[in-house]
Amino acid sequence: MRKTYFIGFFSVVSVFSLLMGCKGNKVAPVSERIAKIWTASKVDENSTTVYTKGATSNIRDYSKFSLDLSKAPTVVYKDYDGATVSFTGQYSLPDDNTLKLTNLNPAPTGTNGTITFTINSIDDNNLKLTRTDVSQKTGGTTNVYTLTNP
Repeated sequence: MRKTYFIGFFSVVSVFSLLMGCKGNKVAPVSERIAKIWTASKVDENSTTVYTKGATSNIRDYSKFSLDLSKAPTVVYKDYDGATVSFTGQYSLPDDNTLKLTNLNPAPTGTNGTITFTINSIDDNNLKLTRTDVSQKTGGTTNVYTLTNP
């Protein structure tokens, strides 16, 4: 009889310990996951794919594009012609679905120093952004950036 109680008690304690030990997978907040240096893996302009990393027939070369969010709140933004000009400013996350670049210097054409993106998706190595206003640099297109963190 004592053996039965001991086995039952041990079973209940074991199950309780296992349940208490499982912390679950907590997802880090967007502010932590976004704080990296991102480069372009695919870019769509007005729903037309103009760049895919590694492809030989790209319409536009986004290989120099980067979005450095690694030193919050400072941002260094390099557009597809990133070898010639980089824009430095601040970034903020007004909500989990919006990335706002402000006080960009020099101000990219037609932006007054501010560019806003909708965050479509984010995980540890991938970030998909849609620019909320058109890019004058690419001829007035709405751009969708699929970015990776090397």
